[in-house]
Amino acid sequence: MTATDIERILEGLNSEQQRAVRATRGPVCILAGAGAGKTTTITRRIACQVASGDIAADSILAVTFTDKAAGEMRTRLERLGVGGVRARTFHSAALGQLHHLAETPPGGILPSKVVALRQIANTLPKPYKFRPAADLATEIEWAKNRRLNPGTYEAGLGSHEPPIPADLMLSVWQRYERGKRDRSMVDFEDILELAIRMHEDEEAARERFQARYLAFTVDEYQDVNTLQQTLLERWLGGRDDLCVVGDDYQSIYGFTGATPRHLLEMPQRFPRTQVIRLETNYRSSPEILAFANKLVPQLGGAEKVLKSSLPSGETPEVRPFSSEAAERGFVVEQIKELHEEGVPYEEIAILYRINFRSEDYEESLAGAGIPFQVRGGNFLSRPAARRLLNRIRPPSATDVAAKVREVAEKDGWSPELPEGLGEQETTRQNDLTRLVHLAEEFDATGGSINDFVADLQARFTSEGGGRGVNLLTLHRAKGLEFETVFLVRLEEGELPFKRAKSDEAVAEERRLFYVGITRAKRHLFVTRVVGAKASRFLVELGIGPESKRAPLSSTGPRTASDDPAMSALKRWRLQRARDDSVPAFVVFHDSTLEAIAAAEPDDLAQLAEVPGVGPTKLDRYGHEILQTLSAAGSS
Repeated sequence: MTATDIERILEGLNSEQQRAVRATRGPVCILAGAGAGKTTTITRRIACQVASGDIAADSILAVTFTDKAAGEMRTRLERLGVGGVRARTFHSAALGQLHHLAETPPGGILPSKVVALRQIANTLPKPYKFRPAADLATEIEWAKNRRLNPGTYEAGLGSHEPPIPADLMLSVWQRYERGKRDRSMVDFEDILELAIRMHEDEEAARERFQARYLAFTVDEYQDVNTLQQTLLERWLGGRDDLCVVGDDYQSIYGFTGATPRHLLEMPQRFPRTQVIRLETNYRSSPEILAFANKLVPQLGGAEKVLKSSLPSGETPEVRPFSSEAAERGFVVEQIKELHEEGVPYEEIAILYRINFRSEDYEESLAGAGIPFQVRGGNFLSRPAARRLLNRIRPPSATDVAAKVREVAEKDGWSPELPEGLGEQETTRQNDLTRLVHLAEEFDATGGSINDFVADLQARFTSEGGGRGVNLLTLHRAKGLEFETVFLVRLEEGELPFKRAKSDEAVAEERRLFYVGITRAKRHLFVTRVVGAKASRFLVELGIGPESKRAPLSSTGPRTASDDPAMSALKRWRLQRARDDSVPAFVVFHDSTLEAIAAAEPDDLAQLAEVPGVGPTKLDRYGHEILQTLSAAGSS
């Protein structure tokens, strides 16, 4: 390649990106904010390493977290005229090294822990036998990713709470390991551990590897766990030609053992580290980024204040609703309006914290004739519904509610949700509860079990075959972007999730909120139900009801004669009544205006909690009232 090639590689990049691309020798730490073009930057940097002659293409190992991301990296490099770079996941890179370098290659690879653990879980005492095998698999991965083993597991738990009692979990893990050994199998974490041992114990393998690979690039470095970091250190072998890219604000996989600490501490490990911040955002409007940036003081870590490269857009809306039904109704109607204005359904996403929230929106969207797609499994395809619907018999029976309740109870259904459940079990229990309630409602029709199943399919399976509005959890939304995002149920217990007890866990929940906000390109709606306590994250943004709540007057309601706010509200009401050709009391009674003036609401959430202000009047008059109060306060 020539100087012309390097100019082509740098073309279209901003100054921050160009600085990162030109830093062709490590150590380099790129702190890339959401939507800041990190993939473009690191692929151009690799291309520049090759074009400048600093590193040969086949001496570079680029590592990311998914096969899709690795494939995207290879494709972009090929478009830049760079072939021969190894772009792999940690697991595929480690497995390839074991097959080509290890004295004893690994045995067969267990495709999933869940099947083996389901068999073990079935032998546990009640109620633990009903816990999803996926929860047990996650716990084993949590431990292995921290390089714990059955001998060190209990001592290494700290404040972490296993999905079942620790001694029982240890027994499950030990039985799982014995089963693997008996079948000469390894799992995905074993692959990384075996590769670490190979680099530590087999000199010939280590020397061959270090002669082959001279420079390393690691994408999404905020998601690295102890096991992966240890393997990376063995690859380096004391060298420092390393480039990492990540955003500690988007570190949301603590349940796997991931931690942003490795990203943030890179300059301490490598004193020569160049730290480069990418803060120009190419995804979201300035208004959405201003909203996200309000969280920055609470996020800690390496401060990044994103600035938009796009023109001004709409201000994000924070909407409180008097009921869950009102919240869902608003979301559905807003989707209809946006679609009529030209926003494709596929560019709209409803994001929630826990999987079971999907079923409410599946039913609402299906009822409105709006196509949708559920990423991660719709209500009827999830384990609870699939298992229950396969077991209720006979199909012609008409005592549907009794049959459903019987099967649900055999599957460990608890009418009152116990404390301390993990996300998988919380979803399963909520799905069972929903099925029981749906069966109770259906019983009034006198239909059969077959009719009940058909009714469920009609109500919940209007999926669009990979098209339509996106329904997904905040975790699944990472790395994606949409024209319009609805962040629903911003309430305590939901976000942050009720099991987030430690400061570290709450901090990760806050980062989840940040990830959700920064998925939106043009439209952002944040909603909650007033009956539940507002999420502390809304309060931190200064928009929750507790952020600046004025107490009601202890001396009785104020009147227009002594309160400028009351006078302004009455003038506004009179004008609005004339505009709408209705009596003034139809807009609001005097008592409601007095309550509004006494509460001094700063936002819609506070206004919604004033007696007499329901969701309809909030939607119709809310913004005008807040503007009236603001003008009265500044006059």
